Amino acid sequence: MTTASTPTPQPQDDPEYAANLRRATLASSIGSALEYFDFALYGLSTALIFNVLFFSQDNPALATVAAFATYGVGFLARPFGGLFFGVLGDKLGRKWVLVITILLMGGASTAIGLLPTYEAVGILAPILLVIMRLLQGFGAGAEQAGATVLMAEYAPVKRRGFFSALPFIGIHLSSTY
Repeated sequence: MTTASTPTPQPQDDPEYAANLRRATLASSIGSALEYFDFALYGLSTALIFNVLFFSQDNPALATVAAFATYGVGFLARPFGGLFFGVLGDKLGRKWVLVITILLMGGASTAIGLLPTYEAVGILAPILLVIMRLLQGFGAGAEQAGATVLMAEYAPVKRRGFFSALPFIGIHLSSTY
């Protein structure tokens, strides 16, 4: 004997759920774009001005190599940021961690713009630059991990892969411009 069953309501049919999903999608995609715009902007600045501002000009080629080494430091810090803030996200919640990582990344980027030059403080300038770059990388890795997990949590079960990919679209859009 078969009985007609009424379909169970799906989470995506709920207007509040749909609004939360839109907000999470927008926040994670735009947040990723902004974070990585800062990250990419550093690469351009490395090639054009950081080698001159933050390193001794006794050997300009060595200054350029040192500037690009500080660029690489940010990439090395990214997985550690993802791991650290991933654990923190489990304790505090993903939204708070995303806010913290955006502030971390924005604060480090702003601080780089305020750092004294090599001419003003000598070897302290590149040391401070490396520290800020580590913070940038730590924040960027954490933001990407947090945005992806946030999307996976908000997304409909059968569309988690699609929604979890959206923060990466933000990254690629920011690096296109």
